[in-house]
Amino acid sequence: MSQHTVRGLALVFGVFLSVVPAVAHHAFATEFDAKKPVTFRGYVTKIEWTNPHAWFYVNVKDESGKTENWGFEMGAPGALGREGLQRDTLKIGDEVIVEGSLARNGTNRVNARNLTLVGTGKRYGTASSQNAPQ
Repeated sequence: MSQHTVRGLALVFGVFLSVVPAVAHHAFATEFDAKKPVTFRGYVTKIEWTNPHAWFYVNVKDESGKTENWGFEMGAPGALGREGLQRDTLKIGDEVIVEGSLARNGTNRVNARNLTLVGTGKRYGTASSQNAPQ
């Protein structure tokens, strides 16, 4: 392979790597509806401390008493740290109250704005993308 070909392939690969994070990230309004605010109370079942958005999942009882699992999107781990939320702040089994906005597509997903740990009463901002520049 010529040096020119190797450089070309390296350039294409570099461009590809720079695009992947941009594709994974989205604007709030693309997936969530600010005109559909919700508040849920339930127990944490799963936590994913990942970029570009951390997620946690909560078992919530609906009006009929049926338990449903909901996913809550937060900001990136670094932004959460600035809000006082660390990797070990939220634990499986914690009872929480979450305020946020419903997903546009009707799935059990919410963009979380605030998170309150019921056991301590401590309230955290979740570095929501709702207030970020679009």
